[in-house]
Amino acid sequence: MTINPRFRHFSFARSAVPFLVLVAVLVMATTAAAQGPASDDTTAGPVSPPATTTEIQEAAADLKEETLKLQEQIKEEEKSSRINLLKLLLAGGYFMIPIGAMSLLVVTFSIERLLGLRRNKVLPPELITELGLLSSERGGLDPRKAFKTCQNYPSAAASVIKAMLLKVGRPHSELENSVKEANEREAARLYSNVRWLSLAATVTPLLGLLGTVWGILVAFHDTANLPPDANKAEMLARGIYVALVTTLAGLCVAIPASILAHAFEGRIQTIFRQLEEVLLGMMPQLERFEGRMRVSHEQMSGTGSGGAPPSDAASQTPSAGPPKQSTPPPQPPRPPQSG
Repeated sequence: MTINPRFRHFSFARSAVPFLVLVAVLVMATTAAAQGPASDDTTAGPVSPPATTTEIQEAAADLKEETLKLQEQIKEEEKSSRINLLKLLLAGGYFMIPIGAMSLLVVTFSIERLLGLRRNKVLPPELITELGLLSSERGGLDPRKAFKTCQNYPSAAASVIKAMLLKVGRPHSELENSVKEANEREAARLYSNVRWLSLAATVTPLLGLLGTVWGILVAFHDTANLPPDANKAEMLARGIYVALVTTLAGLCVAIPASILAHAFEGRIQTIFRQLEEVLLGMMPQLERFEGRMRVSHEQMSGTGSGGAPPSDAASQTPSAGPPKQSTPPPQPPRPPQSG
């Protein structure tokens, strides 16, 4: 008994075994009842013997066996019709090599930026807390203590604050310029590896598109050179199917790279906005030193040997005004001039 192959893709073929067995049993039982014992009429022809129970069971077993074979055949066809991703990537050709290199680049720099843009590496909460405590001390913020605090928490925020503290005593405009330059320098350092992700997000789809164009070109060339009796439509469809692999791979690399690049850029901008708020809170406390002290990196670090330490200059009361100049000694009276 054979089953029409047109029904092999219907989903109810797997669950039809019990129903088919029941129908076969009923049909055979009905046939056996119709072909009952012969009547007394002598003119009736020969009557076939009724089907026994054994024959019914054998027919049901044969039907069940054929149904199982049909199910196995459907499973094998489904398995063979699935797309093998590894074979598909290997069929992409030489253009898959630069796309694979871009994927490794995206993974590497994504992990590096995830570790490098942690809050403790850019804007440590402990640094902000200690600077706040120093600002609340009696007498105001001590530049030397603030500089040492920044040295204890090396980060992008500490570098910007140290650049500002080294300009203590200078005009306010010079202080703002130093902060702006330090901000730009640290932002460029943090953005440096994010640019690789932006590059991968831009270049990888173009590489995939280039591979697809080349694959379609080869597919049309091979189709045009086929013999007349060959199936050109199938050959062309297979060539385009393989050619689209590079575009798929390029998009699979470019989409995550673009998302990560935007996420990292947003995180950097958020961190520098928070840093700007900290600097705006510190600048008014440093204006009282304008024109009264000059410091160097050695003096701030406590390693300088010459000059008064900044802590001594900072301990002076800013409301005392500029130091009074010494009064010159009185001059002797000049003799009167004769007329």
